[in-house]
Amino acid sequence: METKRVDLHIHSTCSDGYFSPEELVEKALEAGLSAISIADHDNVDGIAVAQKLGAEKGLEVLAGVELSTQWYEYYDMHLLGYGFDPQDPYLNRELSEFQEFRAGRNRQIIDRVNEKLAGEGRAPLDPQAVRRLAGGTIGRPHIAQALRAAGYVADNEEAFNRYLVPCNVPKRYFPVDEAIRLIQQSGGVAVLAHPPYITRERRLLEKLVVELVGLGLDGIEVYNNGSNMEDTDWLIKLAREHELIITGGSDFHGDPGSNIEIGSGFREMKVPYRCVDEIKSALRKRQL
Repeated sequence: METKRVDLHIHSTCSDGYFSPEELVEKALEAGLSAISIADHDNVDGIAVAQKLGAEKGLEVLAGVELSTQWYEYYDMHLLGYGFDPQDPYLNRELSEFQEFRAGRNRQIIDRVNEKLAGEGRAPLDPQAVRRLAGGTIGRPHIAQALRAAGYVADNEEAFNRYLVPCNVPKRYFPVDEAIRLIQQSGGVAVLAHPPYITRERRLLEKLVVELVGLGLDGIEVYNNGSNMEDTDWLIKLAREHELIITGGSDFHGDPGSNIEIGSGFREMKVPYRCVDEIKSALRKRQL
């Protein structure tokens, strides 16, 4: 019986996580994990340092990234990439453009939040203070953290409902076919992240997966926070029917007050090491 566990969907301060890549390696070891992947949003900056420390400490660290994509009516559909070359120049050029857009978007969101705060007679947020809280790339959760620290909201839910949703600036998305191609051209495999968050209609999800397989999709994240045991079994069956690899992860960000734990999510999921084996097997086939 397999006992080695992994977590292939973790976020660091290089995107919108609360812990550095080094801290995540330590947390993964404390959780008894054998392998992880730091799959930051549109960012690969944390991979090298995590892999170096992981090699020293006996933790396997796979190259990972999470891209925000769009396909017809499906907006903000997330695609995970694994096993690619983090130094690939084409990949880095594309991601740099996204990071520049993300930075501008977050500055605009802070400006809008401050306009709303001014209308309420409250002092504005200091963008530099938000950046210090983030410790890297600013994301909306960091703005929520600043709102909590200022005493303007009690929790993240209130921060989003009162400020971040009304003050939002639309995101930019990769067309999913371009995202799949980007990951594969840099040597990796492309995996559909947390499918239940795209749609819970199984008929529609299966139709979408068939379309994505036609575009080159390599796998499905079957172990995820949106899936119960029945959903996971169905997703495994769907993946096998279309000869896709299966992966899984907690989508851990480390948000204060979150009940999502590294290595287990919030449903005590256990992601088996064979998911890493499947990724490696798919990578070897791609190199033939």
